Amino acid sequence: MSGLLSVSFHLLLLFKLVAPVTFRHHRYDELVRTLYKVHNECPYITRVYSIGRSVKGRHLYVLEFSDYPGIHEPLEPEVKYVGNMHGNEALGRELLLQLAEFLCEEFRSGNQRIVRLLEGTRVHILPSMNPDGYEVAAAQGADSSGYLVGRSNANGVDLNRNFPDLNTYIYYNEKHGGPNHHLPLPDNWKSQVEPETQAVIQWIRSFNFILSANLHGGAVVANYPYDRSLEHRVRGFRRTANTPTPDDKLFQKLAKVYSYAHGWMHQGWNCGDYFPDGITNGASWYSLSKGMQDFNYLHTNCFEITLELSCDKFPRQEELQREWLGNREALIHFLEQVHQGIKGMVLDENYNNLAEAVISVSGINHDVTSGDHGDYFRLLLPGTYTVTATAPGFDPETVTVTVGPGEPKLVNFHLKRSVPQATPTRRAPNSGHGGRVLAKPTQPRVS
Repeated sequence: MSGLLSVSFHLLLLFKLVAPVTFRHHRYDELVRTLYKVHNECPYITRVYSIGRSVKGRHLYVLEFSDYPGIHEPLEPEVKYVGNMHGNEALGRELLLQLAEFLCEEFRSGNQRIVRLLEGTRVHILPSMNPDGYEVAAAQGADSSGYLVGRSNANGVDLNRNFPDLNTYIYYNEKHGGPNHHLPLPDNWKSQVEPETQAVIQWIRSFNFILSANLHGGAVVANYPYDRSLEHRVRGFRRTANTPTPDDKLFQKLAKVYSYAHGWMHQGWNCGDYFPDGITNGASWYSLSKGMQDFNYLHTNCFEITLELSCDKFPRQEELQREWLGNREALIHFLEQVHQGIKGMVLDENYNNLAEAVISVSGINHDVTSGDHGDYFRLLLPGTYTVTATAPGFDPETVTVTVGPGEPKLVNFHLKRSVPQATPTRRAPNSGHGGRVLAKPTQPRVS
């Protein structure tokens, strides 16, 4: 009997360790406990950290998954998921908690797909960007008729209309010339945004994120940039016109990856709307100014799409399990898309890492840069490309590379310092040679 009790006790203990997140809505305190619960179950592959606080002082917690938590490994890409930007759109928040528990459980059980993902990818999950708005929405419940209650933050600001407007600058630059990537922020940008927005901007400036998705609700479609049309308003009415980025085909592919891995998004007919393949260009749907999706693309190396995941912004608890089963494969498959195109190191002739080197692809008017460790990642569809790496004070290097449908092609660059041209001087008086004296070439300084 004692042996049977011992076995029962260990089975009960094992069940408690691997028990999934309950299919219910989690208020702020419960969300925090869940994140630390996952961390305690998988301490060697997770880290919980805060990127800042909301208006009402709630931490914006991120759960990180990596085989070396807290450390960027060169050539290992960084990806992120952001949920609950609109406080009343609750499904993304719950899906990301489920995803966190799933990644932990599957890694511990030896699921090779998940092990491979987490050993080769650093994943950051922000379940709630707007915890203040969520608490307001949760207090009224899923059955309330207050469609917009809790959407904004505690200051009444829609966080997805609160990022610096970089679209105006890129549209001007595309016409008149100017940078096509990493557009600078206004000097006073911090005074123009909410605490939650500032925290996220500082977050995405601190990590070299390559791929991202922002989880919303109210429709079922994968939305890709640009979100803002070239002419935002015409005679007071919103102008809806397809407004593609230079990476339009790649963004369409990323959106379709999620849509077709989803249980029903790809069917197109959802919530009374029809979107072919379950995807849409944001501006073609409706023009949105100062959104987070476009900001990621124009200010950082990150390619972000927006996932609208439910007709009901705040689904009933009994619907959460079905939604998780419909999104689980898509959430994993999308993360895996960061492993495509090309990646590599940018080094000088002494093999020192070169940060902020510019990687340009001929025919695609959008560049990316190398990170602090000298590594770069350029998402590309299969094909043959001419790629150039440049850095101030160095000669550019250009290569031709063929990208396949599988793992990214490793392409390293070794840049040589530019040697200034020797300049002739005037005839030296009393030189004794009766001819011109040339200045010695300046030797390159090696740091």
